[in-house]
Amino acid sequence: MLAKIRSILFLPLFYGGSTPIIIMSFIVAVFSESGTHYMAQVWSRYHYFCARYILGIRVEIKGKIRNEPLLYVFKHESMFETIDLLRIFDKPVVIAKKELLVIPLWGWIAKRHGLLGIDRNGGGAAMRQIIKQAKKAVADGRPIVIFAEGSRAHHGQRPELQTGFAGVYKLMGLPLVPVALDSGIVSPRDTFVQNSGVITYAVQDEIEPGLDRDDIRNRVHTAINMLND
Repeated sequence: MLAKIRSILFLPLFYGGSTPIIIMSFIVAVFSESGTHYMAQVWSRYHYFCARYILGIRVEIKGKIRNEPLLYVFKHESMFETIDLLRIFDKPVVIAKKELLVIPLWGWIAKRHGLLGIDRNGGGAAMRQIIKQAKKAVADGRPIVIFAEGSRAHHGQRPELQTGFAGVYKLMGLPLVPVALDSGIVSPRDTFVQNSGVITYAVQDEIEPGLDRDDIRNRVHTAINMLND
């Protein structure tokens, strides 16, 4: 019951508070890319503040998050990590489904920040365009983040990685860092009720570039699911 009450309080406070931040972000984004990055941090930190002090959720990072041109592959169990990564990274470039870019106002700001919308049915041409944009971000020293499973999974589930993931790894030629997490325990999909507790991000050992398709898929799949045992 307490979790339900907290979750009901969280919704208007977070989304109501997000509205002026997003409006301000739109104004800032028109004039300044660096300002867009700053406002993204403000929004993500506001989200964590609400999660911490209303829901009783806190984050523990095991390992080191490096703001370097690396390819980070995250486990995906909740909306929580999609917002929180703007706080734990500095200017991350996220590869996500292109449908996110059509969200009114937010989608334009996200694109301005660096979100790369991939068309899963677009074939090689769409992939090459994404890689071209991602390499430009790498040249600017920014980390690349991808949720290789494609959509959220319940904690304990181990969905296969999207087919395009291995292509991104191969064409980017970057060291890869898998990140396991267990956000689905406290913030499960398919319900608005969120539980108090600790979300762990387990940053795994870096994987060198150049592995073959099957090897990289198997190693990443094992690594990002290590907290599901």
